[in-house]
Amino acid sequence: MLGPRGTVKLIGLSGNLKRPSKTHALVGQVLEAISLRYGVDGIHLDLSDALPELGLAFERDAIKHGLARVIELIETADILVVGSPVYKGSYSGLFKHLFDLVDPNALSGMPVVITATGGGDRHALVVEQSMRPLFGFFMAHAMPTAIYASARDFDGDRVVSSDTLKRIDGAVAQLGPFVTAHNPGRRQRLQPAEDGVSDQVATFDCAFS
Repeated sequence: MLGPRGTVKLIGLSGNLKRPSKTHALVGQVLEAISLRYGVDGIHLDLSDALPELGLAFERDAIKHGLARVIELIETADILVVGSPVYKGSYSGLFKHLFDLVDPNALSGMPVVITATGGGDRHALVVEQSMRPLFGFFMAHAMPTAIYASARDFDGDRVVSSDTLKRIDGAVAQLGPFVTAHNPGRRQRLQPAEDGVSDQVATFDCAFS
């Protein structure tokens, strides 16, 4: 699944149609944390990047233009960070429709960080009850720590809640073995996450391709 030695293709997908949004901000903050820890730059997508074809294509042979580019980036990612706003206790319909068009075998073994945002704590289990089973179907390697952020966890477009920041650190630290196995170049000691994730030694020389 990982690309040529020395490169890591990091893709973030926010399952919303508008920018800015809290989902976009959360996924962006996770991408930023990955970049700071591992020196990997990423591409940040929203569902709006797949318009107007998204919602109109129902078969693989109907995929084209922006939708085709988004799906290609998802299917060829080395690390995927996904997020969705929560509607009525589940991810957005267009987020699901996008993944309905993804090749069922394309994400096998891919490390995935799962995130979601919602108005309050009632939606917090969506990352476990809805999103984790979706990526289980794809046989992706979802990180043990998923991240849910409610409106009160934000100050403007930044997550500021200490508990949520700890979960971001934990999920990013769990990516370490995947980056290490892929990048046997220079050594850098990873910073321990605040939630008690143990310090690790990663070997990498990352550049986005």
